[in-house]
Amino acid sequence: MKHKIFIVDDHPMVIEGFKALLSQKEDIIVIGSAQNAFEAIAFIKKNEVDIAFLDINLPDISGIELCKKIKSEFPKIQCLALSTFNDRSYVSKMIENGASGYLLKNSSKEEIFQAIDTVSSGNMFFNVDYQKQNTSKYDQTPIITRREKEVLIEIAEGLTNQQIADKLFISTTTVSTHRQNLMLKLDASNTALLIKMAAKFDLI
Repeated sequence: MKHKIFIVDDHPMVIEGFKALLSQKEDIIVIGSAQNAFEAIAFIKKNEVDIAFLDINLPDISGIELCKKIKSEFPKIQCLALSTFNDRSYVSKMIENGASGYLLKNSSKEEIFQAIDTVSSGNMFFNVDYQKQNTSKYDQTPIITRREKEVLIEIAEGLTNQQIADKLFISTTTVSTHRQNLMLKLDASNTALLIKMAAKFDLI
């Protein structure tokens, strides 16, 4: 029986590279791909998926949030994080949200095949150093989307919601939503504290 693989990454070259690599193994079939979370959920609702490779850094919501949504709606799907970041907080959050493993994008072919076999057997696979530790929320880098980071940078420049909306070609309502999400994620009660916390985590 073939493992049905689904790839979520906003870089077409990464998707094509994975497709070419996975096609080398007879018991694997790549049944589809998506470049954002919205496309991913739409595809999963209509197709049977065994394993989903999820890029951490997606343009709409993060792969971490997407993992949580997939596991809540489609618990049988095994999620494997795909990232360039060897960051313990990212790994920890993916596991908390139900991921079965964490792979770096520079993983070898053997590691990728091993990961698929491992999670298919109901086990977990990591090729990063991972030790689950109890840490304060202030020790963990908040996960923000690419758009949230763009908005955050403009907030730090002192732009108003209207100015940010004009610059990024989005509505002021969308800017306001991103600002609220950022303040929640960085535990900031005002703009000054938001910028301070963003600087603390090297987000700006």
